[in-house]
Amino acid sequence: MSFKDQERVARAKDKAEERTITLPDGTSVPSIGQGTWYMGEDPRNKDQEVKALQLGVEAGMKLIDTAEMYADGGAEEVTGEAIKGKREDVFLVSKAYPHHGGKDTLPKACEQSLRRLKTDYIDLYLLHWRGSIPLEETIEGMEQLKREGKIKRWGVSNFDTKDMEELLGKEQGSNCAVNQVLYHLGSRGIDYDLLPWQRKHNMPIMAYSPLARGDDHSRVSLVNHPTVREIAEQHQVKPLQIALAWTIRNHDTIAIPKAVQENHVIENAEAASIILSEQELAQLDEAFPEPDKKVPLDII
Repeated sequence: MSFKDQERVARAKDKAEERTITLPDGTSVPSIGQGTWYMGEDPRNKDQEVKALQLGVEAGMKLIDTAEMYADGGAEEVTGEAIKGKREDVFLVSKAYPHHGGKDTLPKACEQSLRRLKTDYIDLYLLHWRGSIPLEETIEGMEQLKREGKIKRWGVSNFDTKDMEELLGKEQGSNCAVNQVLYHLGSRGIDYDLLPWQRKHNMPIMAYSPLARGDDHSRVSLVNHPTVREIAEQHQVKPLQIALAWTIRNHDTIAIPKAVQENHVIENAEAASIILSEQELAQLDEAFPEPDKKVPLDII
């Protein structure tokens, strides 16, 4: 890494420490973390993926999100390698399959994830999406894992507003710390009701694919949109950095972009220092308006 890039990393780290999100239990996490979807699929890329995650941690993106589903555990293995020797510096998130959400199957899934991650606890353990297992049983399993010290806290992913209302109506359901959903400038469905609901209950959103998927037309739309490009030029940054800064604009959303290229990792970290003005936010609202009615939860 060049001396200039080392300086960029140091500056990004300082800003990351200023831009944090507070979880319901008072724990602070960085507003921009790192995703691992598609990591661990090709052994030839493992070293680069490990180094990318380590660089991200160095740049202040200390939250790493993974899942047993990603590359059939391969992403957890990459993550485990990346956090070796620096476990206490990382806020680790992983997710269990819906069919592993039972009180008997959840402990087994968690143990397997812990083995792949080479750690004895997970900071935040999520149900990846809702399945057929009753929520009461999943909650019971999560709470047992907490008592055993295997996880520090738990949450859910891909839950819409009615799902969240049902969850919080269950005994100990209010212990849910986070809901992880798809959210980016080109996918604003949650702005209508889910995001306001979460704010009312002081529960952060964790935004996966905050830059849209690389093979998705919506990312192309973000990068090439004249409003995004104009604002990026004003800030002397990249268009995707503006999109990422927009995602964390309200101080209650954690974004988890995935990057493998060194420069992309640093650019993601630097986005935490971009503060969009009210005028710029209004311009982006006009270019990418939020829905005026309920829409199905966007899932990829």
